[in-house]
Amino acid sequence: MDTAPTTMALPRRGLRRAVLLVLGMALFLGFVSLGTWQVQRRTWKLDLIERVDQRVHAAPVALPPVDQWPGISAAQHEYLPVVFEGRWLPGKTVVAQAVTELGAGFWVMTALQQDDGTQVLVNRGFVPQEQRAQWLEATPSADGTATVQGLLRMTEPGGGFLRTNDPAQQRWYSRDVAAISSALGLPRAAPFFVDAGLPGTAAASSAASGWPRAGLTVIRFHNSHLVYALTWYGLALMVVVAGWYVARYERRMGARAASRLPTHDEHPPTTP
Repeated sequence: MDTAPTTMALPRRGLRRAVLLVLGMALFLGFVSLGTWQVQRRTWKLDLIERVDQRVHAAPVALPPVDQWPGISAAQHEYLPVVFEGRWLPGKTVVAQAVTELGAGFWVMTALQQDDGTQVLVNRGFVPQEQRAQWLEATPSADGTATVQGLLRMTEPGGGFLRTNDPAQQRWYSRDVAAISSALGLPRAAPFFVDAGLPGTAAASSAASGWPRAGLTVIRFHNSHLVYALTWYGLALMVVVAGWYVARYERRMGARAASRLPTHDEHPPTTP
């Protein structure tokens, strides 16, 4: 009876068990950590949504002063209702691609200069595709002071999905404040832009003011953290189930190997 292969397999089986145990524990702890992180992110996102909802329905306030611009963040300032005054700058307009409830078209982005010499990009509203050239060439009146009331928005750097902004060709797929300000030659531009009009005012203002249509801002937050959390916790549970099956299999294999070992009273046969 040859017991050498069985005896030699025992250390290898023990090493394999140790590797599987470490790997399983690492996967389990990793998946649980990711699930817990998503739960924490969901709590943060729900709190943000509640704060933004309260912020949007508040009375408009003055724009943050220049010394506060470096500290402006989405969590604290996104969708903040603001009101400010200035003069429209002739020749300082771009149009950025947009898709709204009115269809596909463009946002008309024009620079407004304040009395302190700073400039703020204002999304004056939506125009249909056939009006692109018209609004690019339009020169806003520089006479008098314009008052803008709207929502403070954060910059949208880079471009759109699989599309990069092309300033040289006047093709903008996102409202990238830094790039637009550079293309328009605005030396003291704010790091944010303002959507003119408040949500829900587009229908009321359309008949009176025509194009551009303001008040089309859609306030939406992507919140799939609960789905992600359940996915990670589900994977952690699958690791536990898989570990149980592997452990049961290893016990069976160990029992079979032990049954093949000779007892103390048995001696392997000798060959003459």
